Amino acid sequence: MGQHIMVVAVIALSLLGTAREVKAAEQRLGLNEAIKIAWEGNPELRALRQALAAQQEEVGVSRSALLPRIGFEERALRTNNPTMVFSSRLNQGQFSASDFALNNLNNPSPITDFQTLFTIEQPLFVGKAFVGLDMAKRELAAKQEDYRRKTEELTLRVVQTYLQVFTTREMLTVARRGVEDSREHLRSAELRFKNGLGLFSDTLRSKTGLLEAEQRVVSAEKNHILAKRTLGLLLGLGEPVNIDQEQFDFQPREAQYYTGASLSRSDLKALELRRENAKKEIRRAESQYLPTLSLGGAYQLNDPNRVLGSDGENWQVMAILRWDLFDGTQREYERKKAHYQASEAGEQVNGLKQMVSFKIQEASLAVEESRKHVELARAALESAEEGQRLVKGRFDNSLAPLTDLLSVQLNLDQARANLVRRENEYRLAVIRLGFEGGTILADLNLNP
Repeated sequence: MGQHIMVVAVIALSLLGTAREVKAAEQRLGLNEAIKIAWEGNPELRALRQALAAQQEEVGVSRSALLPRIGFEERALRTNNPTMVFSSRLNQGQFSASDFALNNLNNPSPITDFQTLFTIEQPLFVGKAFVGLDMAKRELAAKQEDYRRKTEELTLRVVQTYLQVFTTREMLTVARRGVEDSREHLRSAELRFKNGLGLFSDTLRSKTGLLEAEQRVVSAEKNHILAKRTLGLLLGLGEPVNIDQEQFDFQPREAQYYTGASLSRSDLKALELRRENAKKEIRRAESQYLPTLSLGGAYQLNDPNRVLGSDGENWQVMAILRWDLFDGTQREYERKKAHYQASEAGEQVNGLKQMVSFKIQEASLAVEESRKHVELARAALESAEEGQRLVKGRFDNSLAPLTDLLSVQLNLDQARANLVRRENEYRLAVIRLGFEGGTILADLNLNP
């Protein structure tokens, strides 16, 4: 028995030292404050913000296909190719009558040509690009809805972990109350034995009960420390985080509130936007059957001796019509593929709507179940407290054995812990109902 006491004492002192070190570094946060810190510091949400920024740039990439293309080119040429020599002299403005001599035409001397070229082309009608820009904007809107839904998911996790810290703290309080009660039982047993009214075995049983109660405190302290550490990690912090809130007013609303709001759930809106994009993909595939039209121009400088020289200069303006008449049936396959993908997206939307309806019903039933469990747990605690009071009085008056007192004490400890768990389950069930209905942020008065 003495060895058991020593082991428990060593464990308790070790854990107490760790708890003091953690307590020195931890900060205390309210629920909404913790959620806002998580929005900024959680690595998963930070990564999603980068993906959102990347999609914003994708809109710019798609828009660039409709903007003018301006180019610059500088060439240095040395050749005795008759055709190129002839054209280069013309471009340089150095052509003379002697250049028409047959020998000069057939066997020209090598020539150097520095060609500077500025070009511009402005698309006027590019059906694929117009559709692509519209799709990029819609995908950006879908990713924004994804981000909002991920924010809601993170909020749910923070609330769940925050409540877990609260629960483990209350469980620790319950365990410590159990130790106090066990000490009182031991005191009574020792007093009865000293006065010749009890057995020494009752004292030993009381000591065992006290040791078991102290072990529950050790476990409860460990769970509380880990819960605070988990909350800190979820918030993107490197240290444990303690809670700074005692009351939680989480009350469910009417079922119609959640059912109506669920039609605007962020993940559902994102999927509907992608369904629209799937339909747009059909238009983009069909637009490849159409020609493209653009305006272009060029300004050219030629010089035989220096870069950017301008002995000769010329310009041109043009209208460009491009039409792919046959591409090996690629466009036809892409069009059919887009039709199938649009149908797939439609089925996904319908499936998600059905799942949302089911999840709301499931969450509503869970709230009602948890509420009834809380009521029953409170009634059980009242019964256990009354039972413990009665048996304690009978034991003090030598009308009940110690085993009865230890039994009702164990029931009381379990009833206290059960009520803490049930109350936490109810709070979490209400929050989860808001999450399934897409109202969790509004329910918590939060706006990301």
